[in-house]
Amino acid sequence: MNLKGKSAIVTGSTKGIGRAIAEGLVREGANVCISARHGGEVERAVAELSGIGGAQVVGAVCDVRDYDEVKALIAHAVEEFGGLDILVNNAGIGHFAAVEEMSPEDFRAVLETNLFGVFYCCREAIPHMKRRGGGYIINISSLAGKNAHPRMAAYNASKFGLNGFSEALMQEVRHDGIRVSYIMPGSVNTYFGGDQPSAEKGWQLQPEDIARVVIDLLHHDERSLPSAVEIRPSRPPKK
Repeated sequence: MNLKGKSAIVTGSTKGIGRAIAEGLVREGANVCISARHGGEVERAVAELSGIGGAQVVGAVCDVRDYDEVKALIAHAVEEFGGLDILVNNAGIGHFAAVEEMSPEDFRAVLETNLFGVFYCCREAIPHMKRRGGGYIINISSLAGKNAHPRMAAYNASKFGLNGFSEALMQEVRHDGIRVSYIMPGSVNTYFGGDQPSAEKGWQLQPEDIARVVIDLLHHDERSLPSAVEIRPSRPPKK
């Protein structure tokens, strides 16, 4: 896919992996709609990315757990850009605790953000992509979507579900010219689950590493579909 002039939405794109993906798309010439839950962060990201190249950058506040907000996000991007070609479902949260200690509210928030939110975005985006003759949906999953760990039951459930959802969706829309891939990163040096980026964790993946995978997927010839990608730190600390 030639990305120049294409239209993209990246959820959860004011910092970390989502921000790196949005910037990578803008540098490739794509028009990008930034979205996140906090208006000030959206405005700042739009202002910073608008100075890169000639691509159009807009923003919208959206909590992907709210279907009405998702509908408004997709409608806003389509109105601004005239259509939609690329959807990157990156928004995600993690609450980590033993099952008996986790509140029902936290468990629900993880599933609603990491899985329901992806469903909402895909459901709204697919008709617009069909009208364009095709598109690309990329879901940011995790190696936790295939490797379970204690105190991660909610996050594991959301990402195992996301992987299955992505594989089923890929088969549903492939003959409409819509490609679907999911990326499973290992440890990333970013803001997540209360963590902060730090030099001590320099062995971890960087957000830009995930952005590079997204751009590479979009550049694949349409005859090929790398439907699932695992990426992990090449030299983690020895145990």
